[in-house]
Amino acid sequence: MPSFTRKAIIDSFLKLLEERPLTQITIRDIVEDCHVNRNTFYYHFADLPSLIEAVVKDDIDRIIAQYAQIASLRECLDVAYEFVCSHRRAALHLYHSSNRDIFERYLMDTSVYVAKTYIETVFPDVDIWDSDRELIVHAYACECYGLAIAWLNESLRDEWRDSLQRFCELRTGTLEMMIRRSAEDKARAEKQ
Repeated sequence: MPSFTRKAIIDSFLKLLEERPLTQITIRDIVEDCHVNRNTFYYHFADLPSLIEAVVKDDIDRIIAQYAQIASLRECLDVAYEFVCSHRRAALHLYHSSNRDIFERYLMDTSVYVAKTYIETVFPDVDIWDSDRELIVHAYACECYGLAIAWLNESLRDEWRDSLQRFCELRTGTLEMMIRRSAEDKARAEKQ
């Protein structure tokens, strides 16, 4: 369980990141905002990149704890993009910073988790090859990740939400078809 002080530092950082780009935020700004000293900051974090890592790791941990099951593609995408939607300007500032790789890794890790959870929720007992399951999870994760990057490149335009809804409607049945085909192929191969 994170400490109150650690959470205060993270909250101050996110607040400042909503207000201005990462290049304009210093450790001094953060400690002044949350009323702790520099030593307290360094007790919890080695530097700004380690603070960013903690922010994204905490959010992934929250998603894992909160979403043990995901029942639809729309829910899958909503969960994957929850942090971005809650912290729009902060997400854009991270995405356009020199620490973009940390944020992109977070998006991919989140996408993998939600895709895997979605498939395990919807098809818990379907017997398919592990390699097919991994391939399908990876494909759905890449789809989530790619959509997130496209949305970030468009500065998180609000119209995107309508497009996302339409995308989910168009994708209906695709996963079911892939899982069914894999199960049929595996059953056929095992009979031979």
